[in-house]
Amino acid sequence: MRALPYVVIAACYAVVPFALGGNDYIMSLVVAALTLAGIALSWALLGNLGGMVSFGHAAFFGVGAYTSAILAKDMGLPVFLAMLAGGIGAALISVVTMPALRLRGPYFALAILAYAQIFRILANEMTWLTGGAGGILSIPPLPTVFGFDFSGKTGAYLVILTLLVLGVLAYKLIRDSYWGLALKAMHDSEDATRVIGVPSTLLKAAMLVVSAFMAGVVGAFNAHVIGFLEPDYAFAGTWSVIPVVAAIFGGYRTLSGPILGALVIYLLDQLLFKNLMPQGHQIMFGVLLGAMILFSPSGLLPLLTRPFARSRREATTTPTTEKRHAAAA
Repeated sequence: MRALPYVVIAACYAVVPFALGGNDYIMSLVVAALTLAGIALSWALLGNLGGMVSFGHAAFFGVGAYTSAILAKDMGLPVFLAMLAGGIGAALISVVTMPALRLRGPYFALAILAYAQIFRILANEMTWLTGGAGGILSIPPLPTVFGFDFSGKTGAYLVILTLLVLGVLAYKLIRDSYWGLALKAMHDSEDATRVIGVPSTLLKAAMLVVSAFMAGVVGAFNAHVIGFLEPDYAFAGTWSVIPVVAAIFGGYRTLSGPILGALVIYLLDQLLFKNLMPQGHQIMFGVLLGAMILFSPSGLLPLLTRPFARSRREATTTPTTEKRHAAAA
């Protein structure tokens, strides 16, 4: 079981491009689903480790997209460097939202939502920089590197897959570190951890910066894939709501649950629900989420892995025949 994640990652790199690479439509859906997965992962990092629920990740997604698009198109920065700069731009902008860390629960969520609306208005008004409501057209696509064209569907898939793998690794490193342990302790009692010297505000701020960076890089990637930006698209509520649904549906307290949730929800919506209900098919997001919360509050991934976890516990707790004989002797 410990090797399963590595097998899945290897299959994603080796099998999926060959199996689906000839179908641009399916590959474009997979790329879109993985883009949502990237935001869902960044949201889950903030929610699970930072203990903060955000309804405004569209702010970081949009800022990252605009930063990368402007740097690549107007200043000629190489696209991959511009994407990195997009993440840094979103991380820097997250500093502006840090006064909201004083708030808790729904007040923090609403404050971040307000910031997303502020950034959308600014993108509309700063015509000299963002093009205003007309947006930015002809954004440079993903480049060709060593003869491989990343601007195609398969190339875009490999790029977003790599971003997700790096995101999961960063998430795991933080979770398993000393600071991850401190963040878990903060969930039980933030006041108690402050008494023993844990810098809770600093840790929450760090989680906000890391989460914003991840969402910003994903936003930058999306800008170079679709080739255009406008404020109502870049800061749309869709980039905040669907990743939240996907993360909770897949299991936001697990590393890969948000990715699984985004893939299942988005592909079901596009391949099944949209055909059954051409109008209002998004209502099925709510139905799926409600059903999951009722029958498996911890999410889809824990539900799928529960039988394996149970058998592993039984294997470790049930003494073997040889051990029983040894104990009897």
